[in-house]
Amino acid sequence: MTESIRRSGEYENHENPYQGAPQHASAPVNPEWPPLPAYRPAAQQPVGPTAAGQAPARPADAWSSAAGDGEGGGGTALLTPVAAEPAPVPPKKRTRRGPTALLAAVAIVAAAIGGGSAYGIQELTGKDQVVASSTTTSVVPSSRTGDVASIAAAVSPSVVEINATLGSGSSTGSGVIITSDGEILTNNHVISGASSIKVSTSDGKEYTAKVVGTDSKKDLALIKLENASGLRTATLGNSDGVKVGDTVVAIGSPEGLTGTVTSGIVSALDRDVTVSTDESQGRQQQQQGGGSWPFEFGGQEFNGDTGSSTTTYKALQTDASLNPGNSGGALIDANGNVIGINSAMYSAADATSSTAGSVGLGFAIPINTVKADLATLRAGGSDS
Repeated sequence: MTESIRRSGEYENHENPYQGAPQHASAPVNPEWPPLPAYRPAAQQPVGPTAAGQAPARPADAWSSAAGDGEGGGGTALLTPVAAEPAPVPPKKRTRRGPTALLAAVAIVAAAIGGGSAYGIQELTGKDQVVASSTTTSVVPSSRTGDVASIAAAVSPSVVEINATLGSGSSTGSGVIITSDGEILTNNHVISGASSIKVSTSDGKEYTAKVVGTDSKKDLALIKLENASGLRTATLGNSDGVKVGDTVVAIGSPEGLTGTVTSGIVSALDRDVTVSTDESQGRQQQQQGGGSWPFEFGGQEFNGDTGSSTTTYKALQTDASLNPGNSGGALIDANGNVIGINSAMYSAADATSSTAGSVGLGFAIPINTVKADLATLRAGGSDS
């Protein structure tokens, strides 16, 4: 549009031709001017070539002067179409923190606390359940993994001494507490044929126990303490994750020495160990030879004759010191999980004071074998 230039003093003595005339909101002041928009137009830039002799579009501020002081201008303003407003952004969905999120949070906390949380949950719910875990669970603090003293402090309260009265004498062994009301795992040969069973816990308390179930083919037994509650339970690990060379700790009552702790490594996996299922045969060999249950391995007999009635199972081999009385005790990994029930060890029948003791040849029933047999034992065992 063409700009209007006013010189000083020009039009001062002339009346405004529109002064005093009625104004109508619907009519423009000057017919040549277009109606004012309802909003202040944005500043315009020349778009493309203009008509000959015309200047670029008048700036947006020209609208106020054109409307307010009556200054003239002959052209028509170029208006830019109103830009479309952007589509509203939908609000973000708020994540519902329902039961799933709560359980996930609880799982994280439980994972951070480790094996100790399992015992705490059992006590809070009041359920006498077996506490089981994978080998990744840590019963001891992660900073103390593999520390024998820490493992012993955490697990020793869950290992007991068992004294069984037999018709021809007595038998001493060990056991592992798996429920707070007194279910205890041990070897079948520790309690087989017993007329009475006494159990001593690590704090010196004594209980009477009854046999729940036995499985001579796996050399396992489950006994139950009478009038027991609030006992510290062991955490059962995952023996499938055990590797040769892993650090292990054995806890039991060799020769009646309650709560004895030894350590070593896993020497081998899946050893075929053959033991006697004949109660009288085993007792005879215990009395005649070094006090240990007879077993066979690699075609050789250890601790006496196993007899004609035998069974074979896959065992973990360890060099952790095991002696008579360790049978039924716990073999524990570096995190404090029970990975096996100690069941057989070599003990020389002709041992003297200079040669007596463990020679680093011990075996344990893998805990996964035990867990698979637990329901059968609770139902009375395969021997019932």
